[in-house]
Amino acid sequence: MAYEWARALHVISIIAWMAGLLYLPRLMVYHTKVAVGSDQSELFKVMERRLLVAIMTPAMIASWGFGLWAAFLAHAWDQGWFHIKLTLVVLLTLSHFFMMGWVKAFREDRNTRPEKFYRAVNEIPTLLMIGIVIMVIVRPF
Repeated sequence: MAYEWARALHVISIIAWMAGLLYLPRLMVYHTKVAVGSDQSELFKVMERRLLVAIMTPAMIASWGFGLWAAFLAHAWDQGWFHIKLTLVVLLTLSHFFMMGWVKAFREDRNTRPEKFYRAVNEIPTLLMIGIVIMVIVRPF
């Protein structure tokens, strides 16, 4: 029964984390379009920070915790698909940390990246998610 709980809590955490990873770059796209110091800019700063601090980071930590718990219970460490999944999750985590830096740059009014940059990086979590889901469901290795 512990494995089922670990998996369920892992999936719930992932859904929250992915929602943030997909939404935060979109907020940044819109943030690039408003004037620094404007009321809209200040609102985006609040939205970005709350999304990152209140939802994304706790969900990331929970995803890792419940995922490692489930992997331990399932003895997944010796399976090839799991190593690839884990690598993709590390890359997803790195994208999270990059986003933290971009939120800080916006908060300090020093963003220099254009709208197109955030549109492009918005696709990275999606591509990583596709790879992760394939590894977990299909288990090709």
